[in-house]
Amino acid sequence: MPSSALAPAATPVSTPQATAPQATADPAPLGLAAFALTTFVLSLFNSGLVANAALGAVVLPLALFYGGLAQFVAGLLEFRRGNTFGTTAFVSYGAFWMAFAGYVKFVVPTLPADQAHVATGWFLAAWFVFTAYMSVAAMKLDLAHRLLFAVLALTFLFLAAGDLSEVAALGRTGGFLGLLCAGIAWYISFAAVARETWGRKVLPLG
Repeated sequence: MPSSALAPAATPVSTPQATAPQATADPAPLGLAAFALTTFVLSLFNSGLVANAALGAVVLPLALFYGGLAQFVAGLLEFRRGNTFGTTAFVSYGAFWMAFAGYVKFVVPTLPADQAHVATGWFLAAWFVFTAYMSVAAMKLDLAHRLLFAVLALTFLFLAAGDLSEVAALGRTGGFLGLLCAGIAWYISFAAVARETWGRKVLPLG
């Protein structure tokens, strides 16, 4: 009998199976919905469609938890997906809403009544600068995103100009632009959710 017959049987070596990366949900529809809803409610007051300014307090919890926190989380999830544009946009605008809530609640009451509009105007003007260069970056995206960022930049511009100049008509124009911006953001969010759940494109983005 050959000596090799007495040797222990070779133990098969298992080869690690390559596992497919776990799918990650698209956070963009959440971020867009949070941005849209909060922008819509605030713009109702900025446009003058809701005249009772005291009711504007409803914006603060939305700005903190939905427009702020939910959008910020969406930005962090975009970071995990390697989306630089989405991370920059959602984290920044989420932080904007949280900063806005803190500014209105804690800072504005401490400012001189006749000068608060100046601080608010420059606060909004700085966000116009950020949104303007994000609009340039968005030129590589679809038509809906290009419109969204262009209208948002104009919204910040008119709101800032209205506060700095104390011309109410400019601020109201910014409010109506904000309503348009909210509608576009809701549309993109809906298109993305429908595409994910239906498994096909339902609404065009251009």
